[in-house]
Amino acid sequence: MGAAPLTADVLRIDPAKESERIARAVEEQVFHALRRRGAVVGLSGGVDSSVTAALLVRALGASRVLALLMPEAESSGDSLRLGRIVAERLGIEALVEDLSPILESAGCYARRDDAIRKVVPDYGAGHRCKVVLPGVLSGQAYRISQLVVRAPDGAERRVRLSADAYHGLIAATNFKQRTRKMLEYYHADRLNYAVAGTPNRLEYDQGFFVKNGDGAADVKPIAHLYKTQVYQLGEVLDVPAEILARRPTTDTFSLEQTQDEFYFPLPYGPMDLCLYGRNHGIPAERVAPACGLTTRQVELVYADIDAKRKATRYLHLSPLLVDEVSEVPPPPESR
Repeated sequence: MGAAPLTADVLRIDPAKESERIARAVEEQVFHALRRRGAVVGLSGGVDSSVTAALLVRALGASRVLALLMPEAESSGDSLRLGRIVAERLGIEALVEDLSPILESAGCYARRDDAIRKVVPDYGAGHRCKVVLPGVLSGQAYRISQLVVRAPDGAERRVRLSADAYHGLIAATNFKQRTRKMLEYYHADRLNYAVAGTPNRLEYDQGFFVKNGDGAADVKPIAHLYKTQVYQLGEVLDVPAEILARRPTTDTFSLEQTQDEFYFPLPYGPMDLCLYGRNHGIPAERVAPACGLTTRQVELVYADIDAKRKATRYLHLSPLLVDEVSEVPPPPESR
């Protein structure tokens, strides 16, 4: 008799107990290991940043948490509105930093548009765009990123991105994540605070972050939690229902885009189960029923997990040295 199929219950945790455990760990990390007075967190209106902010308040106290709301010209209006709601509910100070002037000066939008014009020559003012990647279940032998362009008259078209255009476009949009992090560290340095990162386990494991952008932080309180588990914490931490019901988006391109359109092969629920299965060596046939997929489809997702881990390994690496440099030992405690 074969082993029983996997169920979604494997991701069920005690969210109240886990919230308290994380809060105590963050308290130790910020006040003692890092010797900082509090923490800065960027609020995006999504569940990950909202849960992280709530955990910081529980760990450090509301008066020691600063929220940054960092919209730019192409951000969803909901991000700023929902971020404000979270900050108000938590009783934390929130500052709005408009990224648009910085991004304009750095050439973020112009460089992005120049890259797009390599495949869409008439792209210009009034056009909107996003990048999509066919899912692993699409049956396509080669999954090539495509650009979706909407003209000012509403007409949409999809074009295949050349490698040159793709890399130029992504390099330009990465200004957004790196600028946000620059401002987070400015305020952290100003206040002698730590910077809190907001990736969940799915994002952290699969390299869904920008190096020295949203991947940079001093503490990452929820990086060990599957996205499904982050939502469980959100329910006990009083995250607004509108945020818990909101579908995860990238909020990077001018057209609205879900995370599974851009990067992940599945929505976060079945994706979490596949990642759990891969992490625990569970055969695809046991995971498939819980995801509503065939065994072959789960095998394709497993292969995609492995490929992303290999391709994004460098994102997790510290700078490479020719020779190992030992840490200077701390001075002895004075009596």
